[in-house]
Amino acid sequence: MQPRPAKHSVVVVGIVSYAAIELALALLMAFAPRTFFSEALGGFGAYNPHYIRDVASFQAAIGVALLVAVGRPGWRVPVLALTTIQFGLHSINHLIDIGGANPAWTGYFDFGSLAASTVLLAWLWRTAALEGRP
Repeated sequence: MQPRPAKHSVVVVGIVSYAAIELALALLMAFAPRTFFSEALGGFGAYNPHYIRDVASFQAAIGVALLVAVGRPGWRVPVLALTTIQFGLHSINHLIDIGGANPAWTGYFDFGSLAASTVLLAWLWRTAALEGRP
């Protein structure tokens, strides 16, 4: 008989952590798009509050799905897969525009943090898949 994963496994801690990050970013983007654009991580191109709030809706959806996956172990692998893919694609987009951030250092920071998150999420995805094996 396979032992059940600990209630507070590294996967659950990782999922809760990423859910909190995604939801916090979504709230900032939805309710203070100018702050997100000018003072945080979004200083690329022209300011467009509508598009920032559009992206907030995607961030919120990922955050909610991650929270649901905490209580539904069967959701963990697919939600982590989707989140990993989104972070990977987001990383590529930031790499393409790495020199277009204002201030300039944020382009490098954004790419590096997104790429590192992609690697960590891929590890969580793999770990969740292994935890779910019979």
